[in-house]
Amino acid sequence: MTTMDTMEIANTLVELCRQGAYEEALTLYASDAVSVEAGGPPDMAREVRGIEAIRGKGEWWTSNHEVHGMIVAGPWPHDDRFIVGFKIDATFKTSGERFTMEEMALYTVEDGKIVREEFFYAA
Repeated sequence: MTTMDTMEIANTLVELCRQGAYEEALTLYASDAVSVEAGGPPDMAREVRGIEAIRGKGEWWTSNHEVHGMIVAGPWPHDDRFIVGFKIDATFKTSGERFTMEEMALYTVEDGKIVREEFFYAA
């Protein structure tokens, strides 16, 4: 199996996010990848480690939010890192409050896998 370079990983991640194929996107991550939020979700740490913890964050998001639409921009590469922009139109399932959220995510790649993702937004 050929290892993808950073730009191939970046382009693949962006395309999978545009398709809503988040489970498939996790195949781009190292098993011990780290995910860091600008502000931690309720009852969750800001930083989680490992693919199962990252999967759990995604499951928390989908169980608590209805996403009406998402714009995915980028990627913008820089050496072994790249940035992706997200604009999300969603509703909190518990309150019914609809909101728009913009965030940027910085991804770091080592040995053909994403090893770190960091999200930037107004927490």
